[in-house]
Amino acid sequence: MFTPLLQTANTIISGKEEQIKLAVACLLSKGHLLIEDLPGMGKTTLAHLLAQLFGLNYSRIQFTSDMLPADIIGVSIFNKNTAEFNFHPGPVFSQLVLADEINRATAKTQSALLEAMEEQQITVDGKTYPLDNPFFVIATQNPQTQAGTFPLPESQLDRFLMRIVLGYPDRLTERGILSGADRRELLQELKPVFSVEQLLKMQQQIRSVHISSALLDYVQDILQFSRHSQHFQTGLSPRAGLALLRAAQAWAFIHNREMVIPDDIKAILPAIILHRLIIKEDQNSNKQQIINLFNELAIP
Repeated sequence: MFTPLLQTANTIISGKEEQIKLAVACLLSKGHLLIEDLPGMGKTTLAHLLAQLFGLNYSRIQFTSDMLPADIIGVSIFNKNTAEFNFHPGPVFSQLVLADEINRATAKTQSALLEAMEEQQITVDGKTYPLDNPFFVIATQNPQTQAGTFPLPESQLDRFLMRIVLGYPDRLTERGILSGADRRELLQELKPVFSVEQLLKMQQQIRSVHISSALLDYVQDILQFSRHSQHFQTGLSPRAGLALLRAAQAWAFIHNREMVIPDDIKAILPAIILHRLIIKEDQNSNKQQIINLFNELAIP
């Protein structure tokens, strides 16, 4: 089912099939995606690509240090003719919202997305406005070592179902980028592979992908290990466990399986847990070592 989509995506972003599948799984899971990488690695292109492939309305918000929450959610303006305040929606009112360089804005502005991401609605002047369905936020952030960045608080990081890194392309892929057509021009020529209606149907279908009791034991073992391991300050929450299950169902669905297998859990595990875990300062473990610790757990 997803082979045509992946083949089309590969014409725009080559050599990143794993990351593209993770992004699609995140969308199918009704989650939100955080992409962390250096500028110029294709983060914005990936967001635009997903919007094109699924026929979604797309808006982009360029975060800056002087941005205000109203620049995201919208503002009420007084109409002197009617003596009433009229709400003017902000760019968050779209099906796919790209929050570009989100960590260049202050915490107050970053938090403007929290209600939208969690509740799929916003509240302005005491009135609640529902957002589009589907509603998918892709946020990009630059490494915190770069100037002018503000770290995302843990509460906001937890709102992202997944965090992925694109990384540098290999030499052959980069040669194609350098000598080929402009990716932005190719994006404009893309036709949707799935419709919005098909996406909404698939988001419902993944909930029927079977998860055995043994797999539930495996997920609980992962949660318990994180809470009792000497490597972490705090463990994974029940929300993280639900994220693991939803994403594993989507991963199995993408691979045309009707049930989740342990390899599905292992495939999506890094994207789900690494931004939720805080490694203790006295531990010198890198990301791969942390994942190896979880992979050593007994699987059903």
